[in-house]
Amino acid sequence: MSDYIGSSSSDPAADPPDPRPQPIAGAASQAPVSPRSGLISSASAPVAGRVFEVWADSTEDAAEDDRTQGSSPVPDVARETPAIELTAVECRVLGAMIEKSYLTPDIYPMTTNAMVTACNQKTNRDPVVDFSAVLIDTTLMEMRERNLVRRVHSPGSRSMKHRQSLDEALALNDQQLALMSVLLLRGPQTIGELRLRTERHDVGFEDLDAVDACLASLANRSTPLVHQLPRQPGHKENRWLHLLSDAVATEHALTVDQDTSFAQATQPGALGSAADKSGLTDRLEDLETQVATLQRQLASLAEKLGEPLE
Repeated sequence: MSDYIGSSSSDPAADPPDPRPQPIAGAASQAPVSPRSGLISSASAPVAGRVFEVWADSTEDAAEDDRTQGSSPVPDVARETPAIELTAVECRVLGAMIEKSYLTPDIYPMTTNAMVTACNQKTNRDPVVDFSAVLIDTTLMEMRERNLVRRVHSPGSRSMKHRQSLDEALALNDQQLALMSVLLLRGPQTIGELRLRTERHDVGFEDLDAVDACLASLANRSTPLVHQLPRQPGHKENRWLHLLSDAVATEHALTVDQDTSFAQATQPGALGSAADKSGLTDRLEDLETQVATLQRQLASLAEKLGEPLE
């Protein structure tokens, strides 16, 4: 067989087709994908000063072929967004992985122990959780089967590491990915809160309008990824939540119902009908009469005893 892939031969039987993926013209000159996404353009390549080798499951072969061609997530695509539904644990794991890829890239991709620490930290998390390493490993395995997470082996390291691939699955750019991370970690938030909490991600949100435009790009997809909630009583701004988990939406709906019920109960006119109000007024007048009678009786008793009434 000829050593040159794709070379012609006068005898086809002597040179059977090479089963390996054939190189694409110009692929070698394409720029490598950013270290944050963890994508690589070959079996092993330097990422953030280190070398990683991707260990792909059989379900990831197609994705690995794409990475050999130097493909990367497209910021805004005019195509149908796949529907992804996550559990509450998956939301926390993916949110934490994405956050660390921005804020602490030196520990990304992440080991299981690093994932436990990131998921259970008490700052920038709502709610605060206490996940075990077993739960994290089980969740990572399930997400690998859905191509939402990939295993990464670092030469010289004994621990298997993991990176998220949600940006690939949903074709998210850096700004969209940062917003999704904060929403996955903290639940519904206002535009102001989202801008404040993505400042350290350094994705270029210059003002609130930029955040609003990015949220709109996520909400206007064929399968919306975020949703603007109605303004709650006592709140000045609308909040946004992600739509990747029914559990999050259900929990929020319960919270809204409770807040609404309390607000309605404290509104004028919520204490009952006119007849009920009249009954309460009569009862109050009776109590005032009884108090006045007791005061007179005490004054009379104090006078008989010769003691001043204080």
